[in-house]
Amino acid sequence: MLRVSAIVLCLFLSSKIFAQSCPSLIYPSNGSSNIPVNATISWNNVDGVTGYIISIGTVAGGNDIIQSQTSNSYFIPPLGLPDNTQIYITITLFFFNLPNIQCPSQSFKTKDIIIAPACTFLLSPKDGATNVNVGANLSWAYVTGADGYFLSIGTSPGIGNIINNLDVGNTLQFNPLIDFMPLTEIFVKVVPYNENGNSFICKEEHFVTGNIAALPSCSYLISPFNGETNVPLSPLIEWEPALGATGYNVFIGSSPFENDVLDGGAFFTNSTFVFNFEPNNIYFIRIIPFNVSGEAISCFQESFSTVLGCGPFYDQLTGNLRTLNPEINFPDQIGICENQIPKIITSNDIADGYRWYFINDNGTETLISSRSDVSISEVGNYRYEAFNLSLDTDLGIECSTIKEFKVESSKPPEISRVTANESIGGLFIDVQVSGIGPYEYSISSASGPYQDSNIFTNAAEDTSVVYVRDKNGCGVSEFKINSNNGFPKYFTPNADGIHDTWQYLTKKNDDFILLSISIYDRYGKFIKQFNPYGQGWDGTINGELMPTSDYWYSAITTKGRIFNGHFTLKR
Repeated sequence: MLRVSAIVLCLFLSSKIFAQSCPSLIYPSNGSSNIPVNATISWNNVDGVTGYIISIGTVAGGNDIIQSQTSNSYFIPPLGLPDNTQIYITITLFFFNLPNIQCPSQSFKTKDIIIAPACTFLLSPKDGATNVNVGANLSWAYVTGADGYFLSIGTSPGIGNIINNLDVGNTLQFNPLIDFMPLTEIFVKVVPYNENGNSFICKEEHFVTGNIAALPSCSYLISPFNGETNVPLSPLIEWEPALGATGYNVFIGSSPFENDVLDGGAFFTNSTFVFNFEPNNIYFIRIIPFNVSGEAISCFQESFSTVLGCGPFYDQLTGNLRTLNPEINFPDQIGICENQIPKIITSNDIADGYRWYFINDNGTETLISSRSDVSISEVGNYRYEAFNLSLDTDLGIECSTIKEFKVESSKPPEISRVTANESIGGLFIDVQVSGIGPYEYSISSASGPYQDSNIFTNAAEDTSVVYVRDKNGCGVSEFKINSNNGFPKYFTPNADGIHDTWQYLTKKNDDFILLSISIYDRYGKFIKQFNPYGQGWDGTINGELMPTSDYWYSAITTKGRIFNGHFTLKR
């Protein structure tokens, strides 16, 4: 079964990967000791990398033990690790077409092995196998704690007439210099050893060779050809027939290190369909022909990239990352006026197509429009989708951008109160509104400019009207502010008949009636309350003359308007 799990090309090109931190060893942890020589080395996974290059050595940054590549965040040393040794692990982050990032070395110490190793067994050819290729290589299983292996090969049990007790070193395979004789029984004995001695009484194994046959040659891609771009997502993969091949093992992966799409699928023709590749991806393929003698040797890996799809992808013309998903500019919330239902909402986003959905209470969706506009007749939750078609329209790929939004009922604002207070820089105006909104505010004109805040600071003293507008277009309300120039700026209670009292000066255009006026000193202490249409304040309290100073007033109307300001008492 084919599996597609691909790495998007644009991720190779993103600067995000350079922000990734180097991984830390999970096991063995950095600085640990007494670690088994057959330990599996693991580390934290790093997002965005193609794979890892792991170097293992006896010095920091060294690779005298092994260096290997993997797409996993773990590694099993095939030959184990030397015992009683400080081991240094160096992990390098590998990117397909960007510089590698070498991380600092981490280390641990292995356990001291004090016994001889156990016996091993043949992996290939297996004990008792028949019709074995005369050119076959020998391989055997790793034994924990082994420093090397003695190898004996013969045509009769126990004689070693081909190879006798040869020290092949710390390896798990052997390639004889001369092919075996055809139709011959071969006897093999592999004895592991270390500094503590050899394995004891290891079993001798055997196999029988077949007739002489040549290995097939390698094959190569015909379609798509090596390096081809813009390959369809379900292509016919075809390769050149190989001389002498009876079948082909095919490996396909989304990185050079793994076969996550197809891992050694056997085909007896020179082509196959692959379904559902991902767009914008590079895929790596290796085709290994085989026959009764074995597999072709040293067949190289090829690659191709799929169609661009939606992106982001690297635009070779501009050198920039590009995406085909449309940009949308749509609010989180829309209000519909109570007297304007249904309401037509039109998208101004540029796209190849549009869809509008109503989200039901149970989470299901109902398509209500496939145009750039939609008729909204009820409040609730909606989903808007704009999409472009892929560059290769034959693929039918839609590149979409979605936005969920909420529709709420709205109505014109009702201004409940406006407070206009004098301050050092001008008027301080506080507008209180009732309604379901959202609203915005202006003191310039009905057409704006508007602000979201209901507070105005340092407004001009001649400000006369406040405007409140529903953001959903449900109407504008206005409130007239009477200027404070009916309140004198000073008075001089010296009995000369001029400005002897302080009182509001009624004007002809007043559209309000004052209920009361309260006087406070500069520290906010209440002094006196009096009738706005009486004699006014004479500058005394309980018959005592108040000193020259600034005083504050607060006048309230019968409808709740408040006028605040200050004046000066002069003696």
